Amino acid sequence: MSNNDLHGGQIRRIVIVGGGTAGWMTAAPLAQRLARHPTQPCEVILVESPEIGTIGVGEATLPTIRVYNEALGLDNADFIAKTQASFKLGIEFKDWGHIGNRFFHAFGDFGPPLAGFAAHQHWLRLAQSFNNMPDIENWSMPSVMARHGKFVPPNEETPGMTDAYSYGFHFDASLYARYLRDYAVTRGVERIEGMIVDVEQHAESGFVTAVKLRDGRRVEGDLFIDCSGFRGLLIEGTLKAGYEDWSEYLPCNSALAVPCASVEQLTPFTRSTAREAGWLWRIPLQHRTGNGYVYSNGFTSDEKARRVLLDGLDGAALDEPRQLRFVTGRRRKSWVKNVVAIGLSAGFIEPLESTSINLIETAVGKLLELFPERDCNPALANEFNRVMGLRYESVRDFIVLHYKLTKRDDSDFWRYCADMAIPDSLRHQIELFRETGRVAIVDRAGFAEPSFVAMMMGLGVVPKRYDPLVERIDIRAVHGHFAELRGMIAQAVTQMPDHGAYVAAQAAAGAAPNHKLMEA
Repeated sequence: MSNNDLHGGQIRRIVIVGGGTAGWMTAAPLAQRLARHPTQPCEVILVESPEIGTIGVGEATLPTIRVYNEALGLDNADFIAKTQASFKLGIEFKDWGHIGNRFFHAFGDFGPPLAGFAAHQHWLRLAQSFNNMPDIENWSMPSVMARHGKFVPPNEETPGMTDAYSYGFHFDASLYARYLRDYAVTRGVERIEGMIVDVEQHAESGFVTAVKLRDGRRVEGDLFIDCSGFRGLLIEGTLKAGYEDWSEYLPCNSALAVPCASVEQLTPFTRSTAREAGWLWRIPLQHRTGNGYVYSNGFTSDEKARRVLLDGLDGAALDEPRQLRFVTGRRRKSWVKNVVAIGLSAGFIEPLESTSINLIETAVGKLLELFPERDCNPALANEFNRVMGLRYESVRDFIVLHYKLTKRDDSDFWRYCADMAIPDSLRHQIELFRETGRVAIVDRAGFAEPSFVAMMMGLGVVPKRYDPLVERIDIRAVHGHFAELRGMIAQAVTQMPDHGAYVAAQAAAGAAPNHKLMEA
């Protein structure tokens, strides 16, 4: 790169460092948008080493993954067949808040707004007016579907009262990365296999100009995307972006992961079960079930955590548990000079709400929105860092909420969580909801009001008051509306197919001969 190269002009070559989920999720839309542009093509190169393993062991997602897949033009049935996917309506939480507690964080609301007010405000009024008011989850379509193991997609063209829900997926992360790799390579991405041993920088600007491989090859580029995982080869190893440690809020620093044989009905939800020093995940795929234990090694031993994980499996373990270590937090800047960090190289927040892939989607989308010229104008980097910083912090607060609102005092870990300091932003959100039933949304692109309602009420925070303006509506009409909607939901769910049967039908369609990816 010469001095003249630093004064604007089109990006001619993008180098993605690292494969895995983050690398190929980045490569696929860049290939679609840039690699074969008729007048201004841009080379996209991905460098990965088979010597470096990837973290993904089975992933659960948010509904936003559907937007990402649809933007690439992926065929849904083909995707389900190739990645061993199942559908996800939300997360079942067990023993969170207190032992014996069970609630559901669903991808949907608690019914449509009534007279302009959120459904939970009316429910709070009814709960204070009538004895034995049924749980609010009875007005959550996806919660009732999950409880009965049913699934069909909502009618999104002409939605009715019982279509107010969304869904994500569970899939094998390694298969998804391979699926996107095939998509990207078909559309012009060059894959280079090799171990990076050195990074070259421009003498004056500090921009990264090339990465050098062990065999002596040099891979030059104008823009580098760091998908190298926790080590942050470029963003931290070369450019020293710095790391903001959030361990005081999120004390878990270890995980064990293991797949097991599927023995139960294929459930349309992820399960999170709180344990003595953390929580267990259960992610049902077509061919196996993914399991893990996220914990703090300051409150339990690795060997004890291993026993807890293996004792909680549904079926026979298919491998030895894999050990992971992490420090929760984020890079102080995800975009420095001509390097953009995406995925684990940008930060890590434990997978309690399946946000890792969503953060990749957000970063890739924002990079395309703010795509630079070769000089990588700092104003673009500043905006990218502002948006991603807000997103990481809002996700952090939502996850911390799960721990802070506990009433458990059966272990040192949970006593620490109950007593720990929390960010002021989260403290405000909790106090506002507890006192008034209102929800403060800090990041409009993040978790919406129904998610906060589900989590806070599920963890035992029942607001002392509700919006006084709902009292202007005839309570008999409100009661009738709620009774009718509950009946409609129950009837609709009864008529739905079992989740496992629906997945099998979709997978069979995707595996049919000559079934190909749709051209974007």
